[in-house]
Order: sequence, then C-alpha cells, then structure tokens
Amino acid sequence: MKRLWLVFAQAVTVLLAAWFVVATLKPQWLGNPRAVPGSTGTISILEAPAAPTGASPTPGSFSAAVRQAAPAVVSINTSARHPASNDPWFRFFFGDRGEQQQTGLGSGVIMSPEGYVLTNNHVVEGADEIEVVLADARRTSAKVIGTDPESDLAVLKISLDKLPVMTLGDSDRLQVGDQVLAIGNPFGVGQTVTSGIVSALGRNQLGINTFENFIQTDAAINPGNSGGALTDIGGHLMGINTAIYSRSGGNMGIGFAIPVSTARQVMESIVRNGQVVRGWIGVEPGELTPELAQTFGVKAEQGVIITGVLGNGPAASAGIRPGDVITQVGGQPTRTVAELLTRIAALVPGEAVPFTLERRGEAVQASVTPAQRPRPRQPALPR
Repeated sequence: MKRLWLVFAQAVTVLLAAWFVVATLKPQWLGNPRAVPGSTGTISILEAPAAPTGASPTPGSFSAAVRQAAPAVVSINTSARHPASNDPWFRFFFGDRGEQQQTGLGSGVIMSPEGYVLTNNHVVEGADEIEVVLADARRTSAKVIGTDPESDLAVLKISLDKLPVMTLGDSDRLQVGDQVLAIGNPFGVGQTVTSGIVSALGRNQLGINTFENFIQTDAAINPGNSGGALTDIGGHLMGINTAIYSRSGGNMGIGFAIPVSTARQVMESIVRNGQVVRGWIGVEPGELTPELAQTFGVKAEQGVIITGVLGNGPAASAGIRPGDVITQVGGQPTRTVAELLTRIAALVPGEAVPFTLERRGEAVQASVTPAQRPRPRQPALPR
C-alpha cells in the first residue's frame, strides 16, 4: 500500500510539473484563444457586451440632449479696427499698428431656418467683421440685424442651407434644482458642454443690464460662453448664457443666463421692427418697505409703490398718483420693481391695459395706455 501511494504521488508531481512547463512556454497548447505566442503570462480581461443598435443611452447620460442641441450652437469670431486707424496723423505717429485688429470670441444660437442667430450684444458690439462657425465646421460671415443693449442681446443673420435649429423650451416652468446644460465655446477651445443645476431664478439688481431677470446656474460658464445655450436635459433652449460672477475671470460656479421667454420677445421685436419696442408709462417705482408704507399711509403688504409720476405721461393721464401701490398689470401680479419693469416693457404701446392699484387701503382699477419706451442715449464714441 505504501508503495502504491508513493507511485501515485510521483505521478501527480510529474503531471503538475509538465502542466506548469506547458502553461509557461506554450500556453496556446492549453486552448486559451487570448494567449499570445512567446508571452510569459496571461491577462484576464472582462469586456462589456456591445450595446445593440438603437439602444437607449447610459442611464444618467445627457448625450441625447447634446445631440439635439449642440449642432445649433455656433462660435462667433469678431474683429474690429482701431477707430482712428484711417486718420493720417494717427498713422504718422503709430504706423502700421493702426491696421492691427482687435479680436473677440463668443457663442450664439441658431434660432430659425432663415438663419437668425441670437447672441449677446457685448459679443458683437463695436465689431467690424463677424464670422460664425457652425458645429459641422462650416464658416460664414454674419450681419447684424439689430441689437438691444438694455437686455444685452443681439440678432445676427447668416446665409447657409440646411441649418440646424434650436428647439425652444419654456423657461417659465424652470424650477430651482432642475438640471441644465451650458453649451458654448469657452476660451476658443471649441464647442464644450458642461452640466449643473438651476441655482436660483429671477436674479436682478446685479448691475449687468437694465432689464434683469436672470437664471442662475452652477454649470461651468467661462469667457467665450457668452451668447451660448443653456438647455434642459431634453436639449430644449432655456436661456442665453450672458455673464459670470468671478474674481479670477474664470468659472466660480455662479453664472447667469437670460430666460428664453425674454430672449424670444427681443428677437422677434428686432426682426419685425429693427429695434425692440417696449412699453413705458412714466413712473418711478420703489420696493414696498415698511418705511415707505408708513410715509404714504399704505396698508398693502405686497406690490410696488410709486414714488413719482411724470407729468402728462401715460400713468398720470390714467390717474396714477405717488403713493399708489401697483399690485397687478394686465391680471399678472407684481411683487418687485424688476417684475413691474418687465411687465410694463412687455406691453404694446397704444393698447390700453388694466392696472390694479391699492390706494390708502382701497382697491382701485386704472386703464393705462402705454407709450413706447424711449431708446437709451448711447455715449459718444471717442474720436
């Protein structure tokens, strides 16, 4: 019995030694299809199965939204000559530097098949030449249809066939916490997509524009993103990226976008009239503070108090007085000065609109026929 066990042990030892030699020197003899001849070892690799054609994207992926929205976001290159470059005295003192061009970068959104592109006014302001670069690498020059410095928006026109067009969403339905994507051309590196959430709504009193009603987001927005798209996770346009809060010049997680509801009104007015036509009633509004309420004997807790009325203006003609509190315009509530200015600006000049007021504790109805808001005076350019 002991002899048989010794023979068995020796046989097992010889077989194991033979298997080790073969596995080391000729692993392909063992039937491993991934073994490489001449290698000294093997690597086990796990591969995911190939996704079937037409399968849904990875859960949590925004690729479908990007595929829909990104083709309609363009890069904008601008150039401008020095305003005195044609002055012979300037050329005498500074030579060819008068021919050098200042360049700028920005982004834009194709809004219609006719070639209308929406961007920021500050992207194209003062530009002598504007070039639009599409996501498919096509390039073309653009002309300015109109600008609106008060909202920092501008409308350009390009002439190309088969243009991708952005699908507009409903920015009035956005809520804080909704996921959004920012698409643009930051720092000129090429089209870039970042994601984040809606951090706040209705941001104003930032000193950026006359009419401020910004969407705040933490999606990374950097120089060059101005004029680009802020979309929802369905790829629908929610806003035009406009500004960032930054101490360094780069993204710090606070960016601002103009809601598409405002941007659409501005664009349609520029295309239709060549300029933005806004309503105006000639009042000086103020936030309803306890001090002002006590001064004017107001009992209202919500609304916008009128501290001044322009003589012979639309509001004065309708009987609005200093101390009145405007609570509704056209049936829509007004809680802040920004809301009041936005609602009045959206009125059609010449068409009467009902205003709901509170005057010393009593509700008063007034019919106001707005006039057209005067265009702001532009500062004279240096010569």
